[in-house]
Amino acid sequence: MRKIQMVDLKGQYEGIKDQVNTSFQEVIENAAFINGPEVQQFQKELEDYLQVKNVIPCANGTDALQIAMMGLGLKPGDEVITADFTFAATVEVIALLQLTPVLVDVEPGSFNIDPEAIKKAITPKTKAIVPVHLFGQAANMGAIMKIAEEHNLFVIEDNAQAIGGNYHSPNGKTYKTGAIGHIGATSFFPSKNLGCYGDGGAIFTNDDKLAHTIRGIVNHGMYERYHHDVVGVNSRLDSLQAAVLRAKLPKLDSYNEARRKSADKYSEAFKGQEDVITPVRLNEDDTHVYHQYTLKIKNEKRDALAKHLQEKGIPFGIYYPIPLHKQKAYADSRYNEADFPVTNQLVQEVLSLPMHTELDAEQIEYITGTIKEFLNA
Repeated sequence: MRKIQMVDLKGQYEGIKDQVNTSFQEVIENAAFINGPEVQQFQKELEDYLQVKNVIPCANGTDALQIAMMGLGLKPGDEVITADFTFAATVEVIALLQLTPVLVDVEPGSFNIDPEAIKKAITPKTKAIVPVHLFGQAANMGAIMKIAEEHNLFVIEDNAQAIGGNYHSPNGKTYKTGAIGHIGATSFFPSKNLGCYGDGGAIFTNDDKLAHTIRGIVNHGMYERYHHDVVGVNSRLDSLQAAVLRAKLPKLDSYNEARRKSADKYSEAFKGQEDVITPVRLNEDDTHVYHQYTLKIKNEKRDALAKHLQEKGIPFGIYYPIPLHKQKAYADSRYNEADFPVTNQLVQEVLSLPMHTELDAEQIEYITGTIKEFLNA
């Protein structure tokens, strides 16, 4: 059996090696390292894939979120509602811009932000909602967009974990995640479903005026060299990373299908296990892309199982061990523990198993067999 890895980027590279190597050589020879042809072509190809009018590449996913909020003109003190159970980047950029983060609980099945919790958190200062499509499954965007429309709020989708996923809207249309709200942001960190070989990110929007503003922000506020029309940052996707992403984008659907097949094998193996709750696919019309395959381990057995997996050489992740409202940087007297029952339970139970495009049946059998042996001992 091949060594089990949480993410097998080297194995994935074997399938695109010739194209990546050739493209790297071309970038080096033409020396267009910043905003070169590879970046421009990737932008167009991603716009076509997502069926969105404007893609603006940038340096990383955290920048993408920050630039999205800058582009919307949010001001210090404006409140932004987002999920308590997610990676810190989402709340980090809110705080960096001196906006006010408002953390709310998530749904127990999807791990995604709870629309009912959003409703309760809205105040006259609320200006935006940031749903995170956690672990690869779309948040309830129909409900979220309805809330936003009723209260005149912006919606910024954090699509870092769900690129390539679909959302079947109540209006009967199917959208790519990240292309539903007013603006979307994603990361191309190497371990993402669509990842490069360094840092990278992008912002999506169908609003041409907003896209124009963002294009200036990512480039020091310039539309014309040395003319700074808006306050900007330095956040650009380099040509080498774009070359990798161009090689991977045509394969993204097949990569995600491989993840779904592995997820199905995991879930089938855990049927009948009382202490294991497998990931829920909320709607068969929606496409879970399984950035993570995350179990809930019941009856306070998670930590002991994690130790056992470590001893057996099986990698795993605990995403996330501490809620954002309990993090020192984001603690706030406004938060009441009674408002976070789901998140506080999840941090005690979640455990993510290896998930990537190169995972094979033998590895899945060993992983699931090891877990069942421990839990049934």
